[in-house]
Amino acid sequence: MPLSRDEVVALIVAVSFAAGLNVYATVATLGLLARAGALVLPGSLDIVANWWVIGASALLFMIEFFADKIPGFDLLWNAAQTVVRVPASAVMAFAATTELGLGWQVAASAAGGLIAFAAHGGKIAARAAVTPSPEPVSNVVLSLGEDAVAVFLTWFATQHPYIAAAIVVVLLAIIVLAIRWIVGVIRRRLRRPSTAAATS
Repeated sequence: MPLSRDEVVALIVAVSFAAGLNVYATVATLGLLARAGALVLPGSLDIVANWWVIGASALLFMIEFFADKIPGFDLLWNAAQTVVRVPASAVMAFAATTELGLGWQVAASAAGGLIAFAAHGGKIAARAAVTPSPEPVSNVVLSLGEDAVAVFLTWFATQHPYIAAAIVVVLLAIIVLAIRWIVGVIRRRLRRPSTAAATS
C-alpha cells in the first residue's frame, strides 16, 4: 500500500538519520525490504531495490563494518564519509518526494541532508570522545551500536514511520546536548596546558 504524504515525510526523517550513521546499511536494508514486499518505496526511491544497488551497498557496508572499528582510522573514515552520507541522504529524500512536487522535493532534500549531517556529526563527536581511550573495545561497541541503530531504525520506519520520526527528534535533541558537552570537555583539555604554562 503506497504511503501517504505525511508518512513519506516521517519516513524521510527516520531514514535520513539512519543514513547519517551508516548510509550503506540504510540503502541495503531499504532495498531488501522492498524486494521482500515489506513496503512500497515512495516516488523514485524504488531505485534502491535494484539488485546492483543492494549488492554495492552491502559490499560497501562490509568494508565500513571493519574500517569503522579501528581506533584512530575510524575518525579518518567517518570524516571522509561526510561527502557520502549527507549528499546521499539529500538525494534519497529528493527521490522519495517526486510525486509531491518540486517544492516538497527541495524542502525534503534540505531536511534530509541536515538530519543526516546532525546524525553524522553526533557520530564523529562520540568517536572523538572515545578514541583517546587506550582500549579498542569502546570503539567496537559504539560502532556495532551505530550499525544496529541504522538497520533497526530503517526497518522500524517502514512499519511505524511516525513513531520512528518521533524517536529521531529525541535522538537529535540528545545529540545536540552531547555535542555541546563534548565540545566543552575538549575545550577544557586544550586549556590545561596553557594554564599550566602560565603558572610555571
